[in-house]
Amino acid sequence: MRDRQDGRPGETRFRTRQFEAFVAGAAGRLLHAATLLTAETRAVNPRAQALLTASLAHTYAHWDRMRGEDPYDRTRADLAARFARTAWRHHRGRGGILAALTPQERLVVVLRLYEGVAEEQTAALLGLPEDRVRAVCARSVYALRDRRRGRLAS
Repeated sequence: MRDRQDGRPGETRFRTRQFEAFVAGAAGRLLHAATLLTAETRAVNPRAQALLTASLAHTYAHWDRMRGEDPYDRTRADLAARFARTAWRHHRGRGGILAALTPQERLVVVLRLYEGVAEEQTAALLGLPEDRVRAVCARSVYALRDRRRGRLAS
């Protein structure tokens, strides 16, 4: 197999090994984030797996052009964008911990609380004002706490 850019087979193998190392280190956390987004369970998460596979394929396709960019951040951003574009398919949760939230609420909670993305970055990524991200996050956390209290009281 020959590399697209310079025709050296060694470069292709090196690129592939780099990407495989990235996937080995990051795929578990990214799959968990995708599972939270799709509101599936860890045991049954075909939508999350498909979402992650598409995002990893996108990252691999752009691997040579990343030049110092963090591949995890790039894949996470692609994962969030893909989820946002297809959120109508994931409206109803399938038993995951965030199933009670809307797709937008899940996206904000996963980015802000699970991934630790700054409010400003989350707002820029989603194309929302920072105060909207803050409000969505607060409302979502309140709803999850309220739901948990309701289950504990029963």
